[in-house]
Amino acid sequence: MSDPTPAQVLVYRHAVVTRVTHWINLLALIVLLLSGLQIFNAHPALYWGDVSRFAEPWAAMQAKDVDGARVGVTKVGSLAFETTGLFGLSGKPQAMEARGFPAWATLPTYRDLGAGRRWHFFFAWLFVLNGLVYLTGNLVNGHLKRDLLPDRDQLKPRHLWHEIADHARLRFPKGEEARRYNALQKLTYLAVIFLLLPAMVLTGLSMSPGMNAALPWLPELFGGRQSARTLHFISAGLIVAFVAVHVLMVLVSGPINSLKSMITGRFAIRNEGASS
Repeated sequence: MSDPTPAQVLVYRHAVVTRVTHWINLLALIVLLLSGLQIFNAHPALYWGDVSRFAEPWAAMQAKDVDGARVGVTKVGSLAFETTGLFGLSGKPQAMEARGFPAWATLPTYRDLGAGRRWHFFFAWLFVLNGLVYLTGNLVNGHLKRDLLPDRDQLKPRHLWHEIADHARLRFPKGEEARRYNALQKLTYLAVIFLLLPAMVLTGLSMSPGMNAALPWLPELFGGRQSARTLHFISAGLIVAFVAVHVLMVLVSGPINSLKSMITGRFAIRNEGASS
């Protein structure tokens, strides 16, 4: 009599370099976000072009007097919303203060542009160096080509629509299909690694006076220094959205298994041929 098929098998999914750089990235992104909001609060408005047109911001978080009351107002394009208590005007009810993002969302929590910049610049370089380690390590071990490049079948429109429908229904691959990333995961990771993250780094460098002097053409790639600042803010928002969706997918697909795989490298897959 043959041995029963095991209920699950462990597959080696994440190499050491992937796991280490993943957790360093998480730390760096958290600090970059919080310190970036501290820097943004020094002038909570965004513009297009090369100079700040203070009377015509594309987006802004401001405190205004409306009908005799002080309120927070967030403006994006031609739209304006009252956001008192969150954006523009926040704090304790008896001591509301004008600031873009609330104190709990910034690093440090009190107003200190210099400290925010120091945190931001240090972790920005850590983030860049960590990214280079990730790319180099995963090019050498073949992870990028083997696991992140979608094959022709995965890129077929019918297959992509099928995956989108499955994700919308929170249906996740099982058995052999769970051994590899699906097409949506691969395309998303590639877009973040090779488009979104480089855009955030380059737009950040475009705001540096030192880089402007050394590479005056860099901010012009983005339509001017203020356009680079706006695109930097948008890129950061898209990365936050990516992380939020990523965490949500981990929670609904099996957080313990996913966390273990990013710590030990081994991912448990339910064997469809196992007896119940």
